[in-house]
Amino acid sequence: MPEKKTSLPTQLFRLTRLALHTLYGVVVAATILPGVSGIKRESIIRRWSQQFLDILNLKVIAKGHIPNADVHGTMFVANHISWLDIHALNSIRPVRFIAKSDIRAWPVIGWLVAQANTLFIDREKRQDASRMVNTVAESILAGDCLCYFPEGTTTDGTELRPFKGSLMQATIDTDTSIRPFSVRYPNPDGSINTAMAYHGETTLWQSLRMVLSQKQAVVELDFAAPIESAGHERRGLCLMARQAIAARLNLD
Repeated sequence: MPEKKTSLPTQLFRLTRLALHTLYGVVVAATILPGVSGIKRESIIRRWSQQFLDILNLKVIAKGHIPNADVHGTMFVANHISWLDIHALNSIRPVRFIAKSDIRAWPVIGWLVAQANTLFIDREKRQDASRMVNTVAESILAGDCLCYFPEGTTTDGTELRPFKGSLMQATIDTDTSIRPFSVRYPNPDGSINTAMAYHGETTLWQSLRMVLSQKQAVVELDFAAPIESAGHERRGLCLMARQAIAARLNLD
């Protein structure tokens, strides 16, 4: 069962700190990030994400084949539950995310994620997928770590939808690996904390309010062993990634 909710004063205090931290992120993204790259840039993003999650009292538990700063030129793939998934991974290993193009229009947040080198894809345009495969391949060859969510949408964490594997072609074209990992928000009793999910008709504001009301939420990232793309075609690679994630979530 989920824990009791936080008090309204606590929620307002967290919201105020979150707003200030986001403003700080805007300043850093506008003045510092453009002038740094590599390890320094990743360090700034990692620290900002860790502080962001600390404000929400969200504990990140990483296990399995946890990536470190030496991991480069690969693609992470995971199930998708919340906008917090991005910050959770960035707090461990900063990456370039591949996101839906409509996120770019989100007030403030859209600009921030763009400054973090996010790649945007228009899922409504089939031809945009081939363009993105080339862009992702170039990014991988440049040594970047990328991440995308092949379900193409979010769930409440109790199911795993079919994967869309078009972007995995980029790892085949560059002969590199994929790194599947599962995302799970558990309650203290081990059940799924669906209040942390941003899915369905839930608005971003409604999701934020539910997150702020959590006394101490937990997110688990369970990293599977890397899967080499050599010798695999796209659909097979996609199936292997989904099976690795499903096994960690105990889902079909």
